[in-house]
Amino acid sequence: MRTRVFIGLGANLGNGLVSLPRAWDRIGRLDGIVCGRLSSPFRTMPKGMDSRRKFINAVGELFTDLGPEAVLAGLLAVEKEWGRVRGPSDRYQDRPLDLDIIFYGKLIFRTKALSVPHPRCTERLFVLAPLAELAPDFRHPVSGYTVARLLDQHLTTNAGRAEQQGLEKPAWPDR
Repeated sequence: MRTRVFIGLGANLGNGLVSLPRAWDRIGRLDGIVCGRLSSPFRTMPKGMDSRRKFINAVGELFTDLGPEAVLAGLLAVEKEWGRVRGPSDRYQDRPLDLDIIFYGKLIFRTKALSVPHPRCTERLFVLAPLAELAPDFRHPVSGYTVARLLDQHLTTNAGRAEQQGLEKPAWPDR
């Protein structure tokens, strides 16, 4: 049975409005992965890092028979194709492509290399807003709250922060 997986896509080097859909198409050519929908793009200011380069973020829905670690390996290979070099100091640096597993079905999974659900997904407007486009009724496997409720809580708790984070919703070119 195929598992429904949500991944976050982001970039703040190069033209993310062009590179993220291309990366999404490349992910769809990985063995064992079938891409579903890709959210609208969202432009945001960097969070937790010193950079003036805005990010383009999106969330994608995919389906797979692969385990979470195999999906992660495929995503990391795509990042590498896009020129991303991960290292100990790379956590919060500018990047041509960033791919993260947000939810892997209802699985709760923790290893040194991977934690699902993504441990900071409920803190990030740039994840919650595009995820709510795709799956507002999806329930967080730990809290049991829907994505729509998590987004509402985030906006209520952080009133005005959407503007502070510079959240914009541009359009994908020719998509």
